[in-house]
Amino acid sequence: MTVQPDLIVLAGGRGTRLGGAFKPAVEVAGRTLLSRVLDARPLARHTIVVGPPSARAAATQTPTAPTPDSAIIWALEDPPYGGPVAGIAAGLAAQGAQGEQHFDEPADWLLVLACDLPRGADAARLLVAAASAFESIGEQCDGVHLIDSSGHAQWLAGIYRGTALRAAVASLGDRVDGASMRQLLAGLKLKGLLDESGAGIDVDTWQDVERSSARLTEIQPNPRSDPQ
Repeated sequence: MTVQPDLIVLAGGRGTRLGGAFKPAVEVAGRTLLSRVLDARPLARHTIVVGPPSARAAATQTPTAPTPDSAIIWALEDPPYGGPVAGIAAGLAAQGAQGEQHFDEPADWLLVLACDLPRGADAARLLVAAASAFESIGEQCDGVHLIDSSGHAQWLAGIYRGTALRAAVASLGDRVDGASMRQLLAGLKLKGLLDESGAGIDVDTWQDVERSSARLTEIQPNPRSDPQ
């Protein structure tokens, strides 16, 4: 059985290490970061982007045609720039409102991705496959997240049971603004998935942008000519 989650994309960061550049609109290999993460949409029932109105233009860029804006549910944490936990809370609220409006039951799983993952769609496929495998064998866990090559948990490349994530957000109450992902997920039973392919490598600096662009376009540096 393949799980079909709802997707929450967090697109409200300040891009401080990028000199204040609007991170969702930063281009990697000719496409915006946000549009690349939204390539994960076919895996999801509904897609919620948590970010300011200025993110909408960055979402419409695809290799062939614009992404229909009406197919995306937009949300924004209040106050803005409240951090990833506040963003997730805003995304869950938007998901709940969507469900009430269309008499739609919430998805059992929620795929949570930061907008700064150039290979976010690849990460999403790994996560959905892992969650599906746990479901098929009856493994009880509250979520799966990637672990990078240095052993660090990538909380914002994760898939979580909706009931568990909603309960974790509710337990924080009005403390979601500025809360850390570690605080949010502390009580959840999670599985780590080693990211052997680097699908969860994020972009924080302009050097990261260059490296990711090179990987995605398979650019190899030209060898220097031997001196005459």
